Amino acid sequence: MSVMEMSLFQSKSMSASEMAQVGRMYSNSFTSFRYLPVGIKVSPQFCSCACTGNPLKASSFSHPSSSNNRYLSTNAIGSVGGDKLAAETSLFQIFGTNGARSNLFPRDIRVLDAFDDEYGGVIVDPERLPENADAFAYILHSSLSNWKMEGKKGIWLKLPVERAELVPVAVKEGFQYHHAERGYVMLTYWIPEGPCMLPANASHQVGVGGFVINANNEVLVVQEKHCAPTCVGFWKIPTGFILESEEIFTGAVREVKEETGIDTEFVEVIAFRHAHNVAFEKSDLFFICMLKPLSTQIIVDDLEIEAAKWMPLAEFVEQPLVKEDSMFKKVISICIARLGKRYCGLSSHQVVSKFDGRLSSLYYNVVDTQDFNCSNC
Repeated sequence: MSVMEMSLFQSKSMSASEMAQVGRMYSNSFTSFRYLPVGIKVSPQFCSCACTGNPLKASSFSHPSSSNNRYLSTNAIGSVGGDKLAAETSLFQIFGTNGARSNLFPRDIRVLDAFDDEYGGVIVDPERLPENADAFAYILHSSLSNWKMEGKKGIWLKLPVERAELVPVAVKEGFQYHHAERGYVMLTYWIPEGPCMLPANASHQVGVGGFVINANNEVLVVQEKHCAPTCVGFWKIPTGFILESEEIFTGAVREVKEETGIDTEFVEVIAFRHAHNVAFEKSDLFFICMLKPLSTQIIVDDLEIEAAKWMPLAEFVEQPLVKEDSMFKKVISICIARLGKRYCGLSSHQVVSKFDGRLSSLYYNVVDTQDFNCSNC
């Protein structure tokens, strides 16, 4: 027989002879495949081959949408010449409509496991990365080609620290650093022409300070062990950075407790400062919170704090650094005005937005129109 045509997938199962002839095909043109879902439909031309060595022709196929939003290839394979065929033992499993399995395509040739995001991009699954750098380089390259054909936009690639050997591979392919945390590095790739529209890394760090004053008109102050030479000997309010997923008011209460051992209750955000290029070219938001003391005995944090004490307010404001610095002076004057009920700060209110269904803290002041001295704030 000079020419023998084979048409696959026209029935629910394939014969052993059909499997023997096409089950070991291998070609770089198959790199856009990862797996084929249940109910796949393939045009009659797909995988029709001539045993005389004529090129294999392939056309596009359709598949049902994935319920878990996993990324699936839907594009044509192209054509494969007879000289491209090679033996391959590790093959894809394809599930027919009757649940039968067929081994057809090399399992090593696929796109990275990923999910579509809501902005037309792709999020690579960091738990299902190839086992070695060579396989990752090959599959990453074919994945990008496939995603470009699909019209995808931004690609998010999260590489765990234990897979750090994959970072230079991704960078060589054109990925850029986005941000890093203790356990991973995030890289991105923008496919469309023109400026990248992916959101940038976090631009701010957020700090808090606790202004705590007791019934004796004494302010809770500390001296830090590690500070700039100009601040040596300066008594200041407890300060620090809020943690990930921590509220501003809980961060202020926590910092005061850690540095001085004093338990407090949040009253209001008195003011906040916005500064730029503070640390590693990041901007800084610093919230001054008024707190009500719930205890009196000071227990100093020996790691960060040199000393802590209750200082009379009049003595506190007479410190040279307070008197000579316009920002310190303004903050203290606001705090004093709040003590005299001539100023209202921002209290925290828990609200849920219909936009995302999340519980959030909204900070605003509530003033009784019949009480202009803010006594009920």
